[in-house]
Amino acid sequence: MSKQPTHVCAPVGVTSAPVKSGPGRPRAYDEDKVLDAALQVFWRQGYEATSLDDLTAATGLSRSSFYAAFGSKQGVLMAALKNYSVSGLAQLQKLAELPGDQAPMAMLEALSLPKEGPRGCLMVNCIAELAPHQEDVAELGRKHLRKIEELFAKAISPDDPDAARDKACALSALAIGTLTLRKSGMPPEQVSQALQAAKGILST
Repeated sequence: MSKQPTHVCAPVGVTSAPVKSGPGRPRAYDEDKVLDAALQVFWRQGYEATSLDDLTAATGLSRSSFYAAFGSKQGVLMAALKNYSVSGLAQLQKLAELPGDQAPMAMLEALSLPKEGPRGCLMVNCIAELAPHQEDVAELGRKHLRKIEELFAKAISPDDPDAARDKACALSALAIGTLTLRKSGMPPEQVSQALQAAKGILST
């Protein structure tokens, strides 16, 4: 079995072939690396505090190349968030397939105790900062969280996921709540204690 990830929210670097920008003209940069660089800036500073200069400095793109590739700061955020969601959900899927009753707690711990510590989960950060006034972020966030609930339900009750929807919702809410506690500075040991409540949810 491969080593389990410590934080399923963290992006995974993907190496891809150059993306064509015109007939026979490959882009002179790796789009995945550019998106990861932009993602790290947003994750560290938040969306509103990130300037175009911050993004061009981090990605190494000129302003003209940046606008040609993504159109705007919002455009690169959405592209980075989509990559982030796909990578995180793929890792969570692997944990959901663990045997027996290991899967739900492994998923919960991976979501709730990120190796990045108080920086938390980028998706949750963006939902809190932007979803109230940016519908595209809100919609992507809803889809991401809904998929997490579906994976929890499948892990809890592989043969009848619909029967585990309420428990899956409770575990998802617990994961998001503990991420907020970590951002407030709560030590991981106390977060681990809070996660013990999940055992009661799963046993009912």
